[in-house]
Amino acid sequence: MNSNHILEAAAFVEKSISYQPSLGLILGSGLGVLAEQIENPVKIPYKDIPYFPESTVQGHEGQLVIGELEGQQVITMQGRFHFYEGYSMEQVTFPVRVMKQLGVEKLIVTNAAGGINESFEPGDLMIIRDHINNMGTNPLIGRNDEDLGPRFPDMSEAYDRQLIEHAKDCAQVLNLPVQEGVYVGNTGPSYETGAEIKMLRTLGGDVVGMSTVPEVIVANHTGLSVLGITCISNMAAGILDQPLSHDEVIETTTKVRENFLSFVKQIIRTLPNFKVKR
Repeated sequence: MNSNHILEAAAFVEKSISYQPSLGLILGSGLGVLAEQIENPVKIPYKDIPYFPESTVQGHEGQLVIGELEGQQVITMQGRFHFYEGYSMEQVTFPVRVMKQLGVEKLIVTNAAGGINESFEPGDLMIIRDHINNMGTNPLIGRNDEDLGPRFPDMSEAYDRQLIEHAKDCAQVLNLPVQEGVYVGNTGPSYETGAEIKMLRTLGGDVVGMSTVPEVIVANHTGLSVLGITCISNMAAGILDQPLSHDEVIETTTKVRENFLSFVKQIIRTLPNFKVKR
């Protein structure tokens, strides 16, 4: 990881804003609509930012949106990068490093994922309690820069317990049924086989997707407090007798848009002040 690249990208973004964002958001497939709620937005295409890759996936706008949301100064990734796009883990997680450099302390990551837990239904929202890294690699492999984070970061509370409890309280206030569970990160881009889903269920997974895990590892490495929210866009292979498609993912996230917006905005509006990791 080249710390000079982080500084250069952050300096480029800072030229366009007049304040320091304290909250970062990463918006997954079909969920970028939240960025449209940001007031006085500054929009910066990824292609303009030094060392940023470009998002190539349908449902990902491919820009930073910076401004005010529910009284908080936020920096939002409207679309993310994926390992399956051919980017390195360092490139996939680079924006998290830049957010930290810009002053972000808390990070909300969202995604669309397939339901493994058979009690879940498409359209459910799930608070991520923990994850399983099934990607066969790790974004921290290689030389460690102690200025960015420790060689062996603790992942026992990868998703901040205080933020989880806060999200559950917000769901209760909204009378919104919300699931809670374990996210499994696979590389993709092929969807899983029925046999793989049975294996992941046995291992303790509740949903499976192709993102989030790398960003959360790096967020923990760099000292950010993380909240994860999944939109269950479809049931995973072998549960229903039907093929899987990305169109279905986008269709489902569109249907649950209002619930998703209400939930995340309530979380941000009432975000408590507490000591972050470092």
